[in-house]
Amino acid sequence: MSANGEQGKDQGKGRVAIRQLPTGVPGLDEILGGGLPEYSFNIIAGAPGCGKTTLAHQIMFANATPERPALYFTVLGEPAIKMLRYQQQYTFFEAAKMDGAIRFINLSHVVLEQDLGAVLDAIIKEVEASKASIVVVDSFRTVVRKALNNASEVELQGFVQRLALHLTSWQATTFLIGEYVEGELRDNPVFTVADGLFWLYQSVERNSIVRKMQVMKVRGQESVPGLHTFRITAAGLQTFPRTFGLTG
Repeated sequence: MSANGEQGKDQGKGRVAIRQLPTGVPGLDEILGGGLPEYSFNIIAGAPGCGKTTLAHQIMFANATPERPALYFTVLGEPAIKMLRYQQQYTFFEAAKMDGAIRFINLSHVVLEQDLGAVLDAIIKEVEASKASIVVVDSFRTVVRKALNNASEVELQGFVQRLALHLTSWQATTFLIGEYVEGELRDNPVFTVADGLFWLYQSVERNSIVRKMQVMKVRGQESVPGLHTFRITAAGLQTFPRTFGLTG
């Protein structure tokens, strides 16, 4: 075999294949280009009530197992017991997964009483102990707001980068949920570090609520651009990809 052939063979062997995880959301895997990149660091952003928490739960229930568990960190939002009371109304909710596959952890006291370093340590400690494959922080925006009272932008950026590095190193696929506005895209360090960015919108049109989703960023694969309509039913989120003319 020629030297070029050997080199091509070696390059092919050296390429890292990125496994894709199912989202559990009808239509969303198609929008993403096949599914969620495993070990990616993602942001789910949007206004209150647009479906961010439900989307995170749907992804979590679709992937969590006792061998590859999920951790859901709550920060100063509604208590987990109240959240679950509503989430268990969806058909994707599996009560059996609450016994070993999915665990909720409240970080409110750490965020209120300590600094960013302590928040990072608390998250990493739980992830290492459980070997979690899915990690959700809801609401990460609350962590950031608290941090900005005592930390500089540089310290905040360092915190986000260390969090992403640790969770990726521990082979966790991560979702940070937050109530952001689009004006923050340019300056907020969270968006720079993120591998994936899901933005959810809702508006009133002719007395009806219209919901749209945009995958603004997904590293390592080609997603379908633009705004995609979605609805929230008894089964959770369902998306309607704008793939007309884009797929063969």
